[in-house]
Amino acid sequence: MRLGRLAVLIAGAGLLAEALAGPVGPAMAQKRPGAQMTEKERALQQTRKQLREERAKAAAARRREAGLLSALERIDRGLIQKRRQVAILDRKVRQAQEGIAELRGEIRRLETRRTGQEEALGRRLEALYKLQVQGGALPALLSREDPLDQAIRLRHLTTLATVDARYIQEYRRTSDGLAERQDRQQAQERKLAALRAEAEAERAKAGLDAARRRVLLAKVKDQRAYHDRAVGELSDASRRLEAFIRDLQAKQRQAELRQAEQRRAAARAPAPAKPRTTPSEGASAHGFGGLRGRLGWPVDGQVVGEFGAQVHPRFGTRTFRSGIDIVVPEGTAIAAVYPGHVVYTGWFRGYGNLIIVDHGGDYFTLYAHAAEFQVTEGDEVKQGQTIGTVGETGSLQGPRLYFEVRHQGKPQDPAQWLRPRG
Repeated sequence: MRLGRLAVLIAGAGLLAEALAGPVGPAMAQKRPGAQMTEKERALQQTRKQLREERAKAAAARRREAGLLSALERIDRGLIQKRRQVAILDRKVRQAQEGIAELRGEIRRLETRRTGQEEALGRRLEALYKLQVQGGALPALLSREDPLDQAIRLRHLTTLATVDARYIQEYRRTSDGLAERQDRQQAQERKLAALRAEAEAERAKAGLDAARRRVLLAKVKDQRAYHDRAVGELSDASRRLEAFIRDLQAKQRQAELRQAEQRRAAARAPAPAKPRTTPSEGASAHGFGGLRGRLGWPVDGQVVGEFGAQVHPRFGTRTFRSGIDIVVPEGTAIAAVYPGHVVYTGWFRGYGNLIIVDHGGDYFTLYAHAAEFQVTEGDEVKQGQTIGTVGETGSLQGPRLYFEVRHQGKPQDPAQWLRPRG
């Protein structure tokens, strides 16, 4: 009996298990993994979305935050333009002041002249008044005196009337001229006030640019991240300059070949081909190559950056300087160290306003950070001729001249070419 009951209970439990496993169990077993997979996919999609957003933010930040040299270039170009505008306005202010001073001188002269004319007219009015008190001129003309005396008296009165009329006309012209100049003076003074206000506004803008420049240079000097960026960008600028000079050399050689062809065609006779000079042949006793250690200095100042490998004293970064930095006051004249042909004047990122002179024999000299140019591309320059003035364009360290000597595109130590200082 007990065994039968037990069998029934076991069978019932089996049916209950089948019932539970049939309609409910498998469905739940299939739903749970699918639900877990959906949650993982949602998490993955969310992660991917966040990653895309972060990448977009980083790209936008990179677009907003240009390189240091680009930022410096924008500031320097704006500063140059504003300072140029201030100089133009200052010149106009001086011209207006000179015009006002000239008008004031004319006004003083006219006032003096009018005072004299007023005194003369006063005397004539007094004489006419006395004549009127005595009866006027008509009784004297109608009197029975000698007709000759009457004619003389009439001529005299006519002359006096003519003189009086001329005095009055001159007085009017003087008064009109005085009023016209006074109006012009007032107009010039209003113009002068407007020019002064505009010049002050431009100075204020230039001051803001100069302050932004100082902030940027302070970051490069004091913050490692900015310093490293500057070093990397300056290295890139140096490589671009080397490629640019190689391109200039190629163009110069092509120009020389064209000129030689033109000369041969003009002479109608073939000329023997001239072999290119090797570096040793270029350093002969003539030309730029023969003046090693005897070239004059482009500016008279202190060398604060030597040629060659450099180690930053604070951050320990290693760089290579292809020229020398010479500190001189802003506005100092830059002299060409040797006669040559100007092949480039313009802005070059990392160097600011740059002048490149070709001296022949594959020798070039470079003058960077100029404030102004005194020459243009294509000019022939003499030794010692002023080709520009010193500034701080593109410089991360203030006003200075950066000077290079290159032979066949490779930088040379300028100290080996410049004349030793006593």
